Amino acid sequence: MTVWFTPSSDPADARLALDALASVFADGPVLLLTGAGISTDSGIPDYRGPDSPPRNPMRIDQYLHDESYRRRFWAGARVGFDALHVEPNAGHRAAAALETSGMLTGIATQNVDGLHQRAGARRVVELHGSGATIRCVEHGHRWSRAEVLTWFDTANPGFAEANAGARIAPDGDAEVEGVAGVVVPVCPACGGMLRPDVVYFGEHVPREVFAAAETLLSDAAGLLIAGSSLAVNTGVRLVHRATRRELPIGVINRGPTAADARASVRIEGGVSETLSGLAARLL
Repeated sequence: MTVWFTPSSDPADARLALDALASVFADGPVLLLTGAGISTDSGIPDYRGPDSPPRNPMRIDQYLHDESYRRRFWAGARVGFDALHVEPNAGHRAAAALETSGMLTGIATQNVDGLHQRAGARRVVELHGSGATIRCVEHGHRWSRAEVLTWFDTANPGFAEANAGARIAPDGDAEVEGVAGVVVPVCPACGGMLRPDVVYFGEHVPREVFAAAETLLSDAAGLLIAGSSLAVNTGVRLVHRATRRELPIGVINRGPTAADARASVRIEGGVSETLSGLAARLL
């Protein structure tokens, strides 16, 4: 049976919610699974939050086989790089504090923003990769996003300045028009196609990456989900494994999730304030 809490201005209700959430930790450290909802307070738009605009994310087949999609990606990545300077928020810092104290076996995140590590977390499995790394499709050469974007500027002088102020999309890139003339950067080592080292829609999480998340779960006495609707299969697979082991599951999210029926404790509310309150309650 799920114990459900909704936001309340009554401090007593807030304490009850945190007490219930703390019960997920009763038998030992838990695995924290995070999604886009933990990063919205850092200014990164969410794909599926209650106020999110409709959006069709780029699929891997579109990126690999259509130059126009690559132009659109790199144009948006360059403009978004200037517009979006994000920092870890209170939720990331609370998660790092819980991990440092031994309350978490680690963090499995569906985000590619690197904010958990920047907040001080050490055992982080990036299920969908890292947006800060760019790799060569042909030979696997790796480069930082920042340096690849300097190559973009060399090939497309003045483009970023001309498009400053474009709307930022949920992936952190900008929605830029008029990209037909954009020159797409290529790998300087071999001339090959470059792509972000992330899992696109239409791709699968690498087996070794999911195995690392499974290891964190195998060492855990519970599962806490924060800021994810679990609309993609990766997180759902971890929920299935936790359910088979009859582990307590806590869920913090605004809006429904695929784990609501299986949760021991369900908090309908913001991730940052709830994780911050939980850390204060447990540490």
